[in-house]
Amino acid sequence: MPLIAAGTVVLEQGVCRPGWVHTAGPQVVGCGPGAPPGVPDVDLPDAVIVPGFVDIHVHGGGGASYLDGDISEIMRAASFHRGHGTTTTLASLITADAADLLRGVRALAEATRDGAIAGIHLEGPWLSAVHCGAHDHTQLRDPVPAEMDALLAAGDGAIRMATLAPERSGSDAAIARLVDAGVVVALGHTDASYQQTRRAIDLGATVGTHLFNAMRPLHHREPGPALALLEDARVTVELIADGVHVHPAVVHATTRAAGADRVALVTDATAAAGLGDGEFRLGTTPVDVVDGVARVRGTSTIAGSTATMDRLFRTAARFGSDPDAALTAAVGLTSTTPARALGLDDAGNLRVGAQANLVVLDGDLRVAAVMAHGSWLADD
Repeated sequence: MPLIAAGTVVLEQGVCRPGWVHTAGPQVVGCGPGAPPGVPDVDLPDAVIVPGFVDIHVHGGGGASYLDGDISEIMRAASFHRGHGTTTTLASLITADAADLLRGVRALAEATRDGAIAGIHLEGPWLSAVHCGAHDHTQLRDPVPAEMDALLAAGDGAIRMATLAPERSGSDAAIARLVDAGVVVALGHTDASYQQTRRAIDLGATVGTHLFNAMRPLHHREPGPALALLEDARVTVELIADGVHVHPAVVHATTRAAGADRVALVTDATAAAGLGDGEFRLGTTPVDVVDGVARVRGTSTIAGSTATMDRLFRTAARFGSDPDAALTAAVGLTSTTPARALGLDDAGNLRVGAQANLVVLDGDLRVAAVMAHGSWLADD
């Protein structure tokens, strides 16, 4: 039952300098500002403690992929990101044929039951060919009840989010079916109009998949999906704030417009994350990483990222001139908001009753230690 004191702790109620957290098993049983109620087991006067990061859009990392349906690969990718502070991971599958998609869902459902990941994100195959990005355009298709029911059955409750393009035939019924199954519906990889996007939101879609990327661009006479997603208070929008996918000024403007409680930073990381430049694959698509940027081989199309959540946290924590406000916003963008978007009430913040997931950061906001479900990473 470690009692942890630190120079700075970001709790649900705000930034505490100093502060403390008390954990027992997988839960937080006490926390607060000031000195702890007793002699701390761990004293970190120069450290910053924040909630464990929550990444709701990630395909792999550390040379391992969530896409292959291999349990050892899944565990390796999850472990890589856990080392960078991501204690809650939604593993993303990309477009594939029916058999491969089912195999991937079954493997990730097993990993969800084992606690390695928090669930599955289906990014495809119900996407637009016009904005398919690195997805295999030959495997894109309309959502049909038979395939949807087969995937939901294979997931056995582990599918927590699905991205679709609302202009595709059958999308209205698909949104209703997914919402009825308790799956968060996200809109992305889409050429939908503003009106089509508004209709999908009214039907129950609540997330915008990597806003601005792989969707019809904003235009003053046809605002398209980005504005519809951004302006609706019911919607959480993802941003890939790696300095490649979205200009930093757009990240700032989006966060100011929507608020940190409606923006979720995501990595969209692939197996290439953490490995440097080289040749990789994203599903069946060959990818080259040059200067840390992943692109579909022979094209300018970005193919996921090589980012980690601690890097995105450091970027967010440098917004503005007020350090406490910046820390609070960074925690919202990387932990609290993505957890809320998925309905994960016990993740994404530090409060009594929440999961004992936390990240210890040094003075440069780099990861010094990680606790997941009450265990320090070195204890795994």
